[in-house]
Parts: sequence; C-alpha cells; structure tokens
Amino acid sequence: MDPVRLTDVTLRDGHQCLIATRLRTEDMLPACAQLDAIGFHSLEVWGGATFDACLRYLGEDPWERLHRLKAALPRTPLQMLLRGQNLLGYRHYADDVVRAFVARAVAGGIDIIRIFDAMNDARNLRVAIEATREAGAHAQGTLCYTTGPVHDSAQFVALARELTAMGAQSIAIKDMAGLLTPQATRELVGELVEALDVPVHLHAHATSGLSELCHWEAIRAGCRHIETALTPFAGGTSHPPTESMVAALAGTEHDTGLDLEALQAVARHFHEVRPKYHRFESRFTGVDTRVQVNQVPGGMVSNLASQLRDQGALEHFDAVLEEVPRVREDLGYPPLVTPTSQIVGTQAVLNVLGGERYARITNEVKRYLGGHYGRAPGPVNEDVRRLAIGDEPVLEERPADHLEPEMERLTTEAGELAESSEDVLTCALFPEIGRRFLADRRAGTLMPEPLEEAGDDRPGCPAPRHFRMRLDGRDHEIEVRGSGTAGDGARTLFLSVDGRPEEIDLRVLDSVHMNPAASGGGIGHGPAAVDATSGAVAGDAPGPADVTTTMPGTVVDILVAPGDAVAAGQAVLVIEAMKMESELTAPAAGTVTAIHCERGAAVAAGALLVAIDTAAAPET
Repeated sequence: MDPVRLTDVTLRDGHQCLIATRLRTEDMLPACAQLDAIGFHSLEVWGGATFDACLRYLGEDPWERLHRLKAALPRTPLQMLLRGQNLLGYRHYADDVVRAFVARAVAGGIDIIRIFDAMNDARNLRVAIEATREAGAHAQGTLCYTTGPVHDSAQFVALARELTAMGAQSIAIKDMAGLLTPQATRELVGELVEALDVPVHLHAHATSGLSELCHWEAIRAGCRHIETALTPFAGGTSHPPTESMVAALAGTEHDTGLDLEALQAVARHFHEVRPKYHRFESRFTGVDTRVQVNQVPGGMVSNLASQLRDQGALEHFDAVLEEVPRVREDLGYPPLVTPTSQIVGTQAVLNVLGGERYARITNEVKRYLGGHYGRAPGPVNEDVRRLAIGDEPVLEERPADHLEPEMERLTTEAGELAESSEDVLTCALFPEIGRRFLADRRAGTLMPEPLEEAGDDRPGCPAPRHFRMRLDGRDHEIEVRGSGTAGDGARTLFLSVDGRPEEIDLRVLDSVHMNPAASGGGIGHGPAAVDATSGAVAGDAPGPADVTTTMPGTVVDILVAPGDAVAAGQAVLVIEAMKMESELTAPAAGTVTAIHCERGAAVAAGALLVAIDTAAAPET
C-alpha cells in the first residue's frame, strides 16, 4: 500500500472561500472531537484571513481561538498559512517581528506552518522558515502557482530547490485560483517529485471545475499529500470534497484509510451550521472557467463584486475582470494571491472607474514598483513605473533588509491595552482594528456582527426599520438591523444597504467638524442633513475643486488642515479601500476651507471629504 494523506481545510480555507471567513469558533468546537478521531495528516485551522476576520467582524481573539482549537484537537497536527515576511498583514515586517510571531504561533498550538510569498521571492521566506524550525514546528515552503510568459515548471522546480536549501521540510503547490489543468499537474508534480527529497503537497482550488482531476493526476505522478474540505464547505472557489476523494481512493493502492461514514457524520454538523451564515453567501463563489483567462482567485472575485456593488457600479464588473490581466502584465505577471491580488485588483477597479488608466495609483502599487514587496517575476511596464514613482530608485535587496527592529517600538505603541505579547502582535499586524478590539475587550463591549436578519424570533431582536435615502445622487434602501457599543463613546449600527450587510460607527463630533464656520468653511460645505420623513439628503454637491473618493473606504491619514494652501495634484488624504491605500489629491490649486472627515472614518463613494476654495488660490 502507498496511502495518500489528507489535510482538511474546512476550519480555515473552506469557510474563507465560501462564507467570507465568518465561521465562528463556537460552531467549530462541537465538531472537534469527531475531526480529531478521523486520522487526518493535519487540519488547517489558522492564518490566512482568519486573524483579520476574528478581530474585524467576529469579536473573537484569534489567539484564543487557536488555544481553544488546540485543546479540542490534541491528536491531530494543526496547520496555518503564513505570508512570509508579511505574516498575516499587508506589509513587510522586520525580522524580529517575524521571529516573535512565529514563536508565539507555535507556542499557541501550531505544528505546521505553510509559508508563501506573493512574489515567489524566496528571500522573503527565509526568516520565517528559520524561525519555524527554531520553534520546533514543521516548515513548509510554498510555490504560488500561476501561468504566463515568465512562468514555467523549471522555474517552480528551481524555487522549490531554493526553499529546501533554506530548510523547508516539505513543498506545497498552492494553486489559489484553480489554474492547474490535469496535464500541467502531472508534469509539475512529476518534476518536483523527481527533483526533491522532501514530500510534495497539492493545495488546489476547485474554481475552474478541474480540481478532482488534477488531484488524481498529482497522485499518479507521485504526490502523497492532498488538501480537501468537507462537503458543506467544498467545491467552487473552495476545494474538492474530502468525502469524495476518500471514496475515490478507497480500495486502491492509495487508499487513505479514513472512515467515510465518520466523515459523513462530522460533515452533517457543518451542513446544519452553514445556513446560519446565509448573509455571507455569494453567487461569485461557484465554478467559473473564466479563471483560466483572468486568473482572478474566487475570494478576489467576490471582493471585487462587493466593492463595485457598494458604489452602484456592478455593471463594470466584466470590465474590471478584463482589466486585471492587463494590470498584472504591467506589474510583471505576479501570482494573484494576498497581497498582490488586492494590489492588482484595486488598481484595476481604479483604472476602470477613473476614466483613464493609472490616473490614480495606489500607494501599494507605488511600493510594489519600487521593489518594496520583492523582486517582480517578470519585467514591469517602465512607463507605468515612471508614472508611479518617477525617478526614485528601485530596491534590489530583500525589502526587510531596510527595516530596523520593530518589536520594542510596537510594544510601546500598544501601550497598556496589550496584556500579553500576543496582544502586542495583534496591534502590530492590524494597528487600527487591533487597538479597537483590545479596547472593546477591556470595556466588555465586544460584539460580533449579527448572523441573522433582525426581526426574527430570537429574544431581544428588534423589528427591522426600513427607509430610503438619497446619497450622492443615488437612492438606497436602508434597513437598521441592530446596534451595539463600539467603545470611546461610539455606537455601532448594523445596517443593510441595498441588501448588503454593513456597519457604521456613530460618534458625536465637535464643533470644528460640525460647524463649517468654526473651521473656516464656506456656505454649503457643512455636513449633509437627513430628512427623517423622506430620507433625502440635503446640502450642496461637491464642487469641481473639492476632494471626493471614487471608492468607499476608510480615512487613514489627513495631510492638510483648514487654511492650508494646496497646489493642483497635491496629496491631501490617504484612503484605504479593498485593504489598499491610495492618496487623494487636490483637483485644483486653492485653499482648504473645511475637512469633512476624520482619521478612521468610513466614507462613501462620492462623499465630500475636503473642501477647496479656488478663489483663494495662492499666487504662483
């Protein structure tokens, strides 16, 4: 017998792909005893987007989730996904932060760490691999699979050899978009098995509908470790079903030895659980063969659709999908996986909605083209690079080589809210939402977003309140579903906007924000007033020199103040949208008369953010 070993990804990638990473720990724990008795090679339970989702949406401490799962799964190795030098965030961290995070993750219960870099730049994996080995866990190096004129099997084999030389104890093919075909799988796996002395694992999403065939060809070519998800969280943009692959291999020389009926029994729990999360279902998570052309992973597809829907611009969805490969080509054909998928996807949205390609370039694209994420796989479009960073030098070294040690500073910045080194790392990875989470935890006001529609039969659930609102020239259907306390005197409202769940924080603003005269503002630039009867928004539309945003997002930084003279094209705000930052610039020279936002505020597309009076333009 030559059995195939299975890693089940239901508790991480399965629900990340199909219900936006919303599965709560309380719905995982009841199934853990059954899962632990199955005999899996490992269970993927942590990393990826789960850390972010726990803090941002679920009111859960991701570290506590790990500790509870470890206690509930004592027999089965636990696995996580790590973005190399990016850890679980969206920037590169200094080496001391990487080592500290890996050490805490292993101490918290992680046995296997899959380590990848979105650029397939091995330099960005070295420290994480070393730290994993030093902590006593299994370090798995990863090949982010993609296709294009600069990618071939020989390149992936060379990368695999480089990673094993660094200390990787196994190699995973990470086909995050479902691009593999049976023929390509057989060739790549065969070459890797022949070239390496460590096990080869296959992690392939089912987006294109070819996943089961690819897994079969991988097994025939010598792969003995595959990844699957239980049927309630399998298929489409997720993975092939665990039960189906066990049944397919039963009675062959590669029989997994797993009990099909036991798997079906534990799957029933998740079949019963999934309907609770119906509000996070999406029509964009099914089989879609277009991925073979546009290479957009399923999670990125649903993210793009959500962003466009928020702006009332869903009719541009196909145009954005067509623009993604063009942006990817301009950036040197990077694999589309976090964070490069967000970098490319957000820029594609801006190119389509902005009317002119690269009229607005995100800060992440600028950093990418400056070499701050690592070495691009292929040559970049030099015209786009000049447009983004001008004559600035491009980093040739490993980006983290330019970062000073950060842990001491990050510990100080976390302050008294951080009760442990884990809390410090939470703030390090997600400064804004991390601090808010810790503050709410201390105040006892943590509250997960609601799962069900308001007005159901649950005790204490208020009846839904509906109204229409006209905002920035568009009519919206609003439903207030519930409320909670966000801390610091703020109140969180859970809403449905045109059928899509949203949440907003209400804060009492001081007179500088509420009174345009107090801030030097002119008539017509005060906050819009909502008519309680009609829901219509009163107030002037932004003027031609005022600063607005084409995408909803969060204000990261305000670079000007009322009374400041600004030049045309000068950056005045930094906005985060789709997890990427970009600068908003002044359309014309003038004087800032009012700021209509604050740091950390969520802003809508088209909202007036900075008022500029061109009549008071400085002399040149």
